[in-house]
Order: sequence, then structure tokens, then C-alpha cells
Amino acid sequence: MIVEKIEVGALETNCYIIAPSANSEAAIIDPGGDAQLISQRLQQLKLKPRFIINTHGHIDHTGADNKLASLYDIPIYISSDDTGVLNDPTDNLALLLGEKYEEVKDLKQLKDGQVLDLGGLKLEVLSTPGHTKGSVSILVDDKLFSGDLLFRGSVGRTDFPSSSYKELLESLKKISDLSDEVTVYPGHGPSTTIGEEKANNMFFREINY
Repeated sequence: MIVEKIEVGALETNCYIIAPSANSEAAIIDPGGDAQLISQRLQQLKLKPRFIINTHGHIDHTGADNKLASLYDIPIYISSDDTGVLNDPTDNLALLLGEKYEEVKDLKQLKDGQVLDLGGLKLEVLSTPGHTKGSVSILVDDKLFSGDLLFRGSVGRTDFPSSSYKELLESLKKISDLSDEVTVYPGHGPSTTIGEEKANNMFFREINY
């Protein structure tokens, strides 16, 4: 399995390209900006994108949606609970960050427990609200793409209109049931593991097991 991380945009968001192997189909997770850079990396890896997944609707994770969807004629997936965030320039932080915003149309909805097939890879959708109402994480074998739910040593902010600290803790509890060996690929910063975060991340201490 290929996991390629590209830091994009002013907030250095982690965009991930994942694929079962070289010369295969790929998924783009959180194309927050720099559509040209993402496209160049796909060409270098000889991968053909099949769809885009947004872990949530903030523009630093979705800024290149339209350009890439148009370029490759591929669908964009997001939780139905975050379509309102995605297409509201206040809620998606475009106004706050001074980013240009274009409405994203023709969205496909993600649901908890849904599985997307990518050339034999099974991408399982986990509903993990807290940072936003519709935040999701994507589990692929022993790899979790956590968006802005969980970072190395920290968690996503919960001071936005659709955020909830209580829901975020519930989402942490949900993913804490995964194997300690699962590698976490967050929306910002370096990767980590479930075990490392359970042992060292102070926010896990607030979970009511």
C-alpha cells in the first residue's frame, strides 16, 4: 500500500494520496490546496485518482476539491453532516483565513460504517465528530487517517460553530478500541500510533472508559 503525504496550503495541511500499489487507482484525502502539486505527485507516482475524501469541511482541507474533481472527473465524498460547513464561507473558515472560496457541488455522502473499495483496499468510514459535526476518520487496514480529530500529542480545536468537546472525547473513545499498533495519519503534523497517544496524550485521560 502506498501512502504519500503532501503538505498543502498556508496551514500546512496533510493531504494524503493512498493507493494499493504503483500504477493503480488512488484516493485523495483532504486536498486542502495546491492542486497543481497534488497532480504532479500523482503523475510522478503513476497513479490515477478515483475519488476525493474530505474528513471535514474546513477549507484548509478542501481548498483544491473543485480543481481536482474537474481535472480528473472524479467525485468528492464528505459526511452529510458537514456539507453545510463545506459550503458556508464562515463555517468553513474561508473568511477567517482570507481564502478564496467556490461552492463545491455534486457531493457524495459518507456514512458511519460505509466501506469504499479502492482496487482491493477497503476504506472504512468512521464517524468521529467533535472538531466539526460531520468529521470522519478513514480506516485502511492498520492505518487511520484522522483528519483534525487527533494529532500527535493533541487534538483538534473545538471552538468552532459546529464543534463539540464532548463529542470529540466520545470519538477518541471510539478509536481507542483500535489496536495500539494502528498508525495514525493526522490532518496536521507528524504521524503517530493509537498506542502512543493512549499512553501520552493528555486528552485520552479525560475519556470515561
